Amino acid sequence: MPQAQDSPSVDTVDEVIAEQQEIFLKRQPRSAELVEEASRYLAGGATSSWQIAKPQAVWMSHGAGSKVYDVDGNEYVDMHGGYGASIAGHAHPAIVAAVSDRVRRGTHFAQPTEDAIWVGRELSRRFGLPLWRFGNSGTESTMDAIHLMRAVTGRDMYLKLEGGYHGHHDSVQVSVMPAAEQIGSREHPNRVTANGGIPRAITDLAVIVPFNDLSAVERALVEHRGRIAGMILEPVMMNAGIIPPDPGYLDGLRTLLHRHGALLTFDEVKTGFTTGPGGATARYGVVPDIVCLAKALGGGISVAAIGGTAEVMGAIVDGRYEQVGTFNGNPLAMAAARATLAEVLTDETYGRLDRLASSLQQQMEQTVADAGVRWNVVSVGAKGCVIFKPERVRDFRDFLGVDDRYSHAHWLVQHNGGAFLPPWGKVEQWLLSAQHDQADIDLFARNFRTFVAAVSR
Repeated sequence: MPQAQDSPSVDTVDEVIAEQQEIFLKRQPRSAELVEEASRYLAGGATSSWQIAKPQAVWMSHGAGSKVYDVDGNEYVDMHGGYGASIAGHAHPAIVAAVSDRVRRGTHFAQPTEDAIWVGRELSRRFGLPLWRFGNSGTESTMDAIHLMRAVTGRDMYLKLEGGYHGHHDSVQVSVMPAAEQIGSREHPNRVTANGGIPRAITDLAVIVPFNDLSAVERALVEHRGRIAGMILEPVMMNAGIIPPDPGYLDGLRTLLHRHGALLTFDEVKTGFTTGPGGATARYGVVPDIVCLAKALGGGISVAAIGGTAEVMGAIVDGRYEQVGTFNGNPLAMAAARATLAEVLTDETYGRLDRLASSLQQQMEQTVADAGVRWNVVSVGAKGCVIFKPERVRDFRDFLGVDDRYSHAHWLVQHNGGAFLPPWGKVEQWLLSAQHDQADIDLFARNFRTFVAAVSR
């Protein structure tokens, strides 16, 4: 057995990146042409800043089942999953049928349709919260959550995790991916503005705390006594690979916050439905005051939801907070969400996803052990990642020590080997879908062995 090492030589990793980028570009001449053309009409040559990857953006043609196809005709096992939205896979028959039927009967009324009642009832059953409203994106969901916590408590400040991402509205664009030299002390992390155009006066309302640290939350609640409306967090942190909560952490948060008259919001935009049928809320058995959903809820159609206790959602009922949106509860979105929940994300599907996730983790852990590198393969439900670091990561500060060159090299090797991962590999995770099978998992595991062998040579 080889001698254990933290990570292979970074010089070797840089060589692998150079080699794989050359292969990457040779495979995608049409993508290169579209990048050049798009730069004349689309800011940055793409439709989102997160679609800009090195060495170039990948332009897609279509998807079917567990596969996606780029404009150059290359086939990939889709482990990207649209950043977590495509848990149904692509062109799932149940979703195609539901949306096709709805399209023929009208696509927008700005009035409710009956599917919305079914979806709300099912979300109530799965997440243990009685009342729901709909939106169109995770950003809208978390924005409503911040507004609701303030409306219900009459307070302006809120707690946010260091390194946590909750969309791109003003309130949460603070301490998203701060650099090591920006973060300040652990006891009092800096409020680092995460984007241009965000007023400092708004970011100053956020109080930053580390993940998995109840004492830090209690200290913040005491220091700002009577001023904290609540706390928003991903119950499994997924803006830094995957960081599960310590035992007792989530329940302890709820107890602490309620003791200080503050509310608890779970941002389950990523974890909802990917970590289990009732998200992390059901998985860990802690029901918060508010849950935010999006991504996987629509099976690939844009839709979001926010659910809450009767007390919290009562602010919407009595008009203290107007949760509005022209496309809220859009008929196409509701039809897609109903089909996804009723026919795709079933107990049978989750059983199969668990088996596939377990198989993939075992194969990758065996590869890591055989190579003698000290990396961590982490998975929760259908989501997984590799943390290219020997120590367990418990919060964002631990995650800062991960060298993103390894994740970039892994992305390139997987891509050139026919598996499509999110290009922001250090930050993002892979997603298994309802249409993946064992052959898909085995291909990904083989590519990982190729990657490990390349960087360990």
